[in-house]
Amino acid sequence: MDNKLEGIVENITFQSGDGSFTVFRLKPGNEGAAVAVTGSFPAPLVGEQVVLTGEWVEHARYGRQFKASSCRRIAPATEQGIERFLASGAVKGIGPAMAARLVKHFGARTLEIIELSPRRLAEVEGIGSKKAEQIHQAYAEQAELKEVMLFLEMHGVTGAYAARIFARYGSDSIAVLEADPYRLAEEVKGIGFRIADQIAMALGFDREHPSRLAAGVQFALLQTGQAGHCCVPEAALTEESAKLLNVDQADIARVVSEQIRQGKLCSEDFHGLTLVYPRYLYRAEKLVAERLLQLKDQAKPVDGVDHAALVDEWEMTARVTLAGAQRQALAAALTHGVLVLTGGPGTGKTTTVRGILNLLEQQGFKIVLGAPTGRAAKRLSETTGREAMTIHRLLEAGGGMDDEPLFARDEHNPLDADVVIVDETSMMDMLLMSYFLQAVPDGCRVVLVGDVDQLPAVGPGSVLKDIIRSGVIPVVRLTEVFRQAGESMIVLNAHRINRGRMPECGSPDFQFREIADSEAVARAIVDLCQNELAQEGFDIWREVQVLSPMHRQPCGVENLNKLLQAALNPPVDGKDFIQGINQVLREGDKVMQIRNNYSKKVFNGDIGYIIAIADGKVLVRYPEDDVVYEKGEHDELTLAYAMSVHKSQGSEYPVVVMPLTPGHHIMLQRNLLYTAVTRAKERVILLGARAALNTAVMSDRTRRRYSLLAERLRGEDLC
Repeated sequence: MDNKLEGIVENITFQSGDGSFTVFRLKPGNEGAAVAVTGSFPAPLVGEQVVLTGEWVEHARYGRQFKASSCRRIAPATEQGIERFLASGAVKGIGPAMAARLVKHFGARTLEIIELSPRRLAEVEGIGSKKAEQIHQAYAEQAELKEVMLFLEMHGVTGAYAARIFARYGSDSIAVLEADPYRLAEEVKGIGFRIADQIAMALGFDREHPSRLAAGVQFALLQTGQAGHCCVPEAALTEESAKLLNVDQADIARVVSEQIRQGKLCSEDFHGLTLVYPRYLYRAEKLVAERLLQLKDQAKPVDGVDHAALVDEWEMTARVTLAGAQRQALAAALTHGVLVLTGGPGTGKTTTVRGILNLLEQQGFKIVLGAPTGRAAKRLSETTGREAMTIHRLLEAGGGMDDEPLFARDEHNPLDADVVIVDETSMMDMLLMSYFLQAVPDGCRVVLVGDVDQLPAVGPGSVLKDIIRSGVIPVVRLTEVFRQAGESMIVLNAHRINRGRMPECGSPDFQFREIADSEAVARAIVDLCQNELAQEGFDIWREVQVLSPMHRQPCGVENLNKLLQAALNPPVDGKDFIQGINQVLREGDKVMQIRNNYSKKVFNGDIGYIIAIADGKVLVRYPEDDVVYEKGEHDELTLAYAMSVHKSQGSEYPVVVMPLTPGHHIMLQRNLLYTAVTRAKERVILLGARAALNTAVMSDRTRRRYSLLAERLRGEDLC
């Protein structure tokens, strides 16, 4: 049976960035000791009087708590409550000293005076007419925000979204909600179709309301980008949207046709198949094709020199013997405006890039080096001895409206370069490639380097693969493995896996430890990191990386992170921490940034270490800089003792540890295992079931992503 608890909010211990979870201390009305409260709702204001419904629970670590299922706010009635409320900062322009003066002068009528008779505020020392109006306005906005919150909660929707809605629509918030809540999905950051639909259904909107159908189609199409597609067949979009909305396909088909006619969706007819795009991906794909073709034909020529002689000379100076394909790549870089260089591990990509750099520098070209991630850029810098930057830093990314990307480098302010060499190009999705190519100046050469057999980018498109598939852009594929087989079983096995053959697992540098039970595999991974590898002298924090095919299950990223954190960085008295919804962040933790933050200049996949936690702030040390995360920003971080294979792309580690269990069978495929193995420099340790290893090697079901980049490059007839 639910209990009720009433009291005044004493302080806020924790609140999640999205407002979906909060921990605070409550002083009960009976003046007993303050109690800890947890709830899945936005934090109330310090000093507010609230009535909670919920149950008392005993937490193993934090003791007795009140787990609240609902929170009803009551305007403070006592002078003490009003002063605490105003002193909390809830009303902009009023601090503790001002709150005390106001309550001393107006007593229990203070809030009434602020709301209805703001001119009287000037009776209080330190408040002029302008300040009085500012306080009145701030209180009105705070009251309106509460009204939006109450409106949502009355309709069964958490008030966590009230602040975002109010920030966008202000006094019109409730009017917008009542008229067309589906606007929120398009106009309010952090509120997608599902939340907008929940609000609309609670308000009594019809399931077949035109706004619902249009928003549902847009949402279904948005999912295609998240699945890696740039576009989707019209029939598939109609089917998915109808399933999502639970309405007739014929109704959806009419909506899709109308949105295409209005230009809200873009489409291409290709061999009788209508492919539908979100507008932003349509523009990006067209731009990538157009710009590649322009750059291919516009490169500043290298005249009056014998290309073969230049290659011979560098080969002699560098004291290397190049394979035929490497010589071809060096000569092609002197000839073509755009060149793709691809190959697996040990095939000499690094030597070839160094040769290209040297030859083009000899011709007086200014060369810029870039890569999609910080770790990939660092590797490129180490292997070439030149400065390399992430694509985001090259483009001078900053935060625009709603922290959307805003790049200082574009077609109006291009990169200062004659040649741009990009490594790990397989990681670049269509959108990032479009931003990059816009910033490449006319006449500049572009060399795209990458391993086309690795996993494609997390975002939409298979850009590198499609460029190669087009047959229009010059491509040099390196196939000859230079390292001796006895020198590195990792390289040998990577190529075996890529050809669909089982790896040889009998050597110290490539091991497979057969363990049938998933929980036992997880325990073995912890023991490996905590004991075996540490005793061998490996720096567990920086030289060992655990990779997993999935996020869930006993050997998924989430559980492995919890187990590894408990073993490698356990709680200690005096070590500060932040309690999140699904994780604890402690001083010393290895963490990853999980979304692009253009304001802080940290990007999805960047790895750092927590060096301090204080006053709700987290200080993370990244290779490039230290970054402070304020309250409400902690959800941008996740533990990184273990990470997905996708997140590891562009990195190299001395040791890679990876579970292979039957529960991961959905994700087990050849390019995923190949990508994981090629992250390791000295040792690979696979643990799990031999059947799972066999599944990963034999499964070559890489799904082609819907995109017309190759066809656009070939100039095929699209209409």
